[in-house]
Amino acid sequence: MTVRLPLFPLNSVLFPGLVLPLNVFEERYRAMMRELLKTPEEEPRRFAVVAIRDGHEVAPSAPGMPDPTALPDRGPTAGFGPDPVKAFHGVGCVADAATIRERADGTFEVLATGTTRVRLLSVDASGPFLTAELEELPEEPGDEAGALAEGVLRSFRQYQKRLAGARERSLSTAAELPDQPSVVSYLVAAAMMLDTPTKQRLLQSKDTASRLRDELKLLRAETSIIRTLPSLPASDLTRGPTSLN
Repeated sequence: MTVRLPLFPLNSVLFPGLVLPLNVFEERYRAMMRELLKTPEEEPRRFAVVAIRDGHEVAPSAPGMPDPTALPDRGPTAGFGPDPVKAFHGVGCVADAATIRERADGTFEVLATGTTRVRLLSVDASGPFLTAELEELPEEPGDEAGALAEGVLRSFRQYQKRLAGARERSLSTAAELPDQPSVVSYLVAAAMMLDTPTKQRLLQSKDTASRLRDELKLLRAETSIIRTLPSLPASDLTRGPTSLN
């Protein structure tokens, strides 16, 4: 099944279930939000998020280094080169915008949630913002997903404890972790401190079990590394970083 949606490239990976706050100020994405606001409130206001492989989340808006005479990049493909599909990773996630609030200066405050994985088939740059033809990807459980999820949760709790200890703060035990294997796999993928290529690899795993197996190896390796580190940056386990855009 294919679908065409507005495309929002970011320097981060969005997973199903992850909350995504956006501060939208570039004109191409402001145009996207104005278009989404035309959708009735009772219907989903959907757009697709893909991680940038090669390019810039925010296009240059003024001359700068290394060439101070370079002209600012404009238009829907600004920062992504002549063939934007090559600038993006091939698997992304549909986002459902629960809140789109326009500020007095014309910028937008957006709060969206990842819903479904999609494969990027093509990109259309003929309008004021990028749109893409996307193929929805089913989430297959794979073999032994339930048992793997239990092992990942045990390792993830140890990982959390190590993070809390490295930051010299106590770990809150009030929040209940899920037990559905696919939900576990996405929560852990989003919460771990990993680089974008590794998170992208987890997003595009062929099934839940494969993602959980990968996460189990990563958790054991990262927990071992944390033992030797004096401190770590803070992270939030349910929200991604607010985009500059």
